[in-house]
Amino acid sequence: MFDLGNSLRDARARQGLDYPQVELATKIRAKYIRALEDEAFELLPSETYVKGFLRSYAEYLGLDGQLYVDEYTSRYGSERWHDETPRRARVHQHRGLERKVVLVALAGIAALTALVIVAWKFGGGNSSNGLPPTLTTRSTPKARKAPRKSVLQLRGIRTGSYVEVHRASATGKLVLAATIGPGDAQRIVGTRFWLYIKRSGNVRVTLGGRTVSLPARKNLRVLVTPTRTALTGA
Repeated sequence: MFDLGNSLRDARARQGLDYPQVELATKIRAKYIRALEDEAFELLPSETYVKGFLRSYAEYLGLDGQLYVDEYTSRYGSERWHDETPRRARVHQHRGLERKVVLVALAGIAALTALVIVAWKFGGGNSSNGLPPTLTTRSTPKARKAPRKSVLQLRGIRTGSYVEVHRASATGKLVLAATIGPGDAQRIVGTRFWLYIKRSGNVRVTLGGRTVSLPARKNLRVLVTPTRTALTGA
């Protein structure tokens, strides 16, 4: 057994990361990051969120995410969420009643529409009654915009740094191995990359136009996707 919250907080502090950086990289709101570190799990929406956020946050810090999920399950289980089961059942009952009301209303509208059509067809609904025919216009479909391609951009700042980029994983295809000087930029189309950056503080990284928050350290190895940024060992 180990202290879930303090171990996460200590790992973040060792890497010099603040809450906005973690929120940007993991897409987990800062208030939930604090709740995980304080073990205030009741502040999260559900047990599924607790386990998912624990795994993502731990892996982002270079820790074993499954270990944290197992420790949470062994210590807390589903005690908190049992109390919410009757409440959810009542919510489902209310929603079922609402669906029935909507279906009855739709059936009534359909019946009324049918009566109007019958009355029009058999009540002299022709051109002699002086009413102009109804014209139906067809709207022109809008042209679909071509989806924007996601682009990884690496721009050298300060003194620049040596960088290697592989697609998908550390064993994926090598697409870049170069020193990016100050002011230089490299762009690669794609959504999932494994990066090795000799001095991460000297390179600014964006993916799909969004800044990728990286801890400032030497020989950084990290997996970058549009939804997450995770440290890797190799």
